[in-house]
Amino acid sequence: MRNSPVTSSGSKLNMTLIITVLITGALAFVHVYAIQSILPILMQEFHASAAAMGLTVGATILAIALMSPFLGMISDAFGRKFFIVGSIVFMSIPTFLLSFVYSINWLWWLRFTQGIAVPGITVVLLAYLGEEFSGNIRIKLMSFYVSGTVLGGFLGRFLMGYLTEFMGWRYAFMAMGIISILGAVWVWKNLPTSQKFEARPQVSTALITLWHHLHNYYVLAACALGFCVLFSLVGCFTYINLYLDQPPYNLTSSQLANIFAVYLIGMIITPLSARLIVKFGTNLTVLIAMSLSIFGVLITLLHPLWLIVMALAIMSSGIFITQSSTITYIASNVTEGRSLASGLYYMCYYAGGFAGTLLCGHAFESGGWFMTAVVLISVQLLAMLIGGVLMRKKA
Repeated sequence: MRNSPVTSSGSKLNMTLIITVLITGALAFVHVYAIQSILPILMQEFHASAAAMGLTVGATILAIALMSPFLGMISDAFGRKFFIVGSIVFMSIPTFLLSFVYSINWLWWLRFTQGIAVPGITVVLLAYLGEEFSGNIRIKLMSFYVSGTVLGGFLGRFLMGYLTEFMGWRYAFMAMGIISILGAVWVWKNLPTSQKFEARPQVSTALITLWHHLHNYYVLAACALGFCVLFSLVGCFTYINLYLDQPPYNLTSSQLANIFAVYLIGMIITPLSARLIVKFGTNLTVLIAMSLSIFGVLITLLHPLWLIVMALAIMSSGIFITQSSTITYIASNVTEGRSLASGLYYMCYYAGGFAGTLLCGHAFESGGWFMTAVVLISVQLLAMLIGGVLMRKKA
């Protein structure tokens, strides 16, 4: 029988490890966008505008952006696995508390608190994978991590939509909190302990590393592209729900949840992106992926519902490939302070997501879905420029 590949940390690349990385990626995002499928219900519950309700999505994303560099620094000093598992548990607390809110202000703040925990999973896991694995094994695990984030993004919206229709949105949040606790137990038992981590507890060391990253061409290019990537994804999937809630579609929360089944295509597309990156390189892969994404946004301007669903699948597939390309680009070109580099990337990445909820919200209120699409395509064209020019000098 053929042996499993051996990682740089000495452990075998087996199915348990792959599933654990997949689950960890899913747990990071299962709560971040879950609220999107019930935005129309919450708009009526709290008598809020489209832009104000969109910012409840942006609140979580803003917290992730603000906390990413700091949790990266702390993790560089104290370790990986503890932060990953602890962050999953911490995220369950505001999720439970969301069941008891009666004002949009508390909804915003608890959503913000959820976001504080996310970098403890995303940033630290990327640093962990970059340290413990190398070569094609690292690329493969990175791809499964991104597939996990895709799965989590889908499951959060899907479960929240159906649970809300079945038991109401308050009990739905309780059920989502239980999911986090169960996931934390799995990750604690099955994620291997770090073997190659070297603690760097000095703040001065972290500041020097930060200074180097801010002058690192590869880090800056990845950060700029990451901003555009999440701007497009969050802006699109936040306000397409409000668009499809209106006549002539009038979709319910469970029907809106079904729309997010297009995310599952990303679970197939993302692992294949590793082959594209190896064959064509980051530069060309990004250009192809963003062209695909722009084409998808254009198709959403047509009216048949089935065509809009297909367009969302095309658009999101391009985004997922670009995201996988970008984090692989960082892992391949940054050799020190990986957690901090990942933190800077995610700060820009989620800043883009917050900007997407803000700018696309105003565009939706002023000109409906058409103006939202114009804003999305403009940002995606900028992403093509970054991928085609700034990232061309990749070693």
